[in-house]
Amino acid sequence: MEFSDYSILLVEDDMNDVMLIRRAFSRAGIVNPLVVAGNGEEAVAYLVERGDGGRDETWSLPVLILLDLKMPRMSGFEFLEWIRKQDRLRRIPVVVLTSSNHSEDINRAYDLGANSYLTKPVQFEDLVVMVKELHMYWLLVNEKPEIV
Repeated sequence: MEFSDYSILLVEDDMNDVMLIRRAFSRAGIVNPLVVAGNGEEAVAYLVERGDGGRDETWSLPVLILLDLKMPRMSGFEFLEWIRKQDRLRRIPVVVLTSSNHSEDINRAYDLGANSYLTKPVQFEDLVVMVKELHMYWLLVNEKPEIV
C-alpha cells in the first residue's frame, strides 16, 4: 500500500468546517484520502460495517482520526469512549479538532483517550499550517501502532 493510500477519518458535523479542512488539506499538498463522517454514529458505522466485510477495494482503516466534540446523535466524547473499548480500533490515533478551549472539555477528552487536543484556528492560513503540522507529525514522524 502506498503511503498516500492511508486515509484520514474526519468526524465533523459542520459542513463549512469540512469544506475548510478539505481546502486546507489541498493547500497543504496532503494527498491522503479524507473520509468524512457527520457524527460519531456515522464514524462507528464506517469503522465497523466497512471493517467487517462491507468494504470496497479502496477501503482501509484510517491512519488518523480527526474528531470534533460537539455533534448531534453521538458526540465526540461518546465516540472516544466507544473507540477506546474496541480491541481492533483502540490504537488508532485520535486528534480532537474542535472549537472548544474549555479546560473541562480538554481534560475529559484526554481522560477518554484522545492522543492530542487542538482548537480550530480562526484564520484559514493558520488552519493550513495546523494541518501541515498534523500531517508531518502523525503521518510522517510518529511511529504507527499495529492495527489488527
